[in-house]
Amino acid sequence: MIVSEPPGAPPPVFVGPSPYVIALGEVMLRFHPGEGRIRTAREGVIGAIGAGMNRSAMLARFLRETAADVVMPAGRCTLLDQSALDGVLPTARELAKSVVAVGVFNSGLLSHDRPAEGMMYDCREAPPERVARAREIAQVCAEHGMSLPAAAMAFPGTHPSIINVTLGMRHLERVERNVQLYHRPVPDGLWADLRARGLIRADVPARAGRGRSARCL
Repeated sequence: MIVSEPPGAPPPVFVGPSPYVIALGEVMLRFHPGEGRIRTAREGVIGAIGAGMNRSAMLARFLRETAADVVMPAGRCTLLDQSALDGVLPTARELAKSVVAVGVFNSGLLSHDRPAEGMMYDCREAPPERVARAREIAQVCAEHGMSLPAAAMAFPGTHPSIINVTLGMRHLERVERNVQLYHRPVPDGLWADLRARGLIRADVPARAGRGRSARCL
């Protein structure tokens, strides 16, 4: 979501490498809980309010300070980046709100059985240490009889607040492949093995299956 600056606002402040500026105060004002939000929900005009970005801490603020029902952290609930555990996921669980995981391949590095130099990670060429870590994860997945992309799609299901994994695909063959991979069962012990080897965080929940809640969506 990109929101333009309100008239008369001070010059924008860029935080980090992102080229986008989000006028958070304006968003908070427009989606603040109140009678308008309750009325539109009651009338069936909207079913849920949500926001999406790659900044986990800001999405946690949306859940706490606005009428948002669901958020979409991009690339922050993955086998290579579990930073959503530091903010948005605990907040969603505390407030009984929902999370949709997107960017689970981290721009492509996790979408191949054998990660290689030159592949993309978070919209830029993957640094060597990320490629090396992705290869280690892929090796553990292979030892359990599962491919890296299949594990990448299944991984967000370890957290009870994540109700859906959404993928963006350009070609029919990718759709067909990913549908097949999504339905593959997660081998017993895969997540525990990755935790034991230090390849995913120790606080990744032990939940093994893929759950889906009717909450919000």
